[in-house]
Amino acid sequence: MDNEKRIKNLPEEKYLVLFGVRKPTFDEMLAILERAYKEMRKKGGRERKLCVLDMLIVTLAYYRDYRTMENLGFDYGVHKQRISEAIDWVEKTLIKDGVFSLPSKRGLLKENNPVSIAIIDVTEQETERPKHKQKESYSGKKNGTP
Repeated sequence: MDNEKRIKNLPEEKYLVLFGVRKPTFDEMLAILERAYKEMRKKGGRERKLCVLDMLIVTLAYYRDYRTMENLGFDYGVHKQRISEAIDWVEKTLIKDGVFSLPSKRGLLKENNPVSIAIIDVTEQETERPKHKQKESYSGKKNGTP
């Protein structure tokens, strides 16, 4: 996917529909992430598999569409671990910058605070467990151990 060309031709009203944020917010997030990435790259090291724009789009898609990391990784041709690392880096970088962070719990408890409600998504994902060759009352003990 060449997101740079696709984003360049994207009308401003589509940003909110596709990413859940307006174009100025998207551009500000991208600028913060690009500055942080350049700062991080000064020290050297291996190039990331996803560019900064892709990492931002992946993060917004993860929150907006509730897609799994496995699914996003398939779309970008990377392992779900890379998607997880990208989302984590974007979150931490934007919070560290201070522009896109919520107030602390103490700040929320103040009476004259403009933020009164915070909605948190706690969608659960089923954990895969082994199903074949398992006894119904498996206790976790192995046979033959003293």
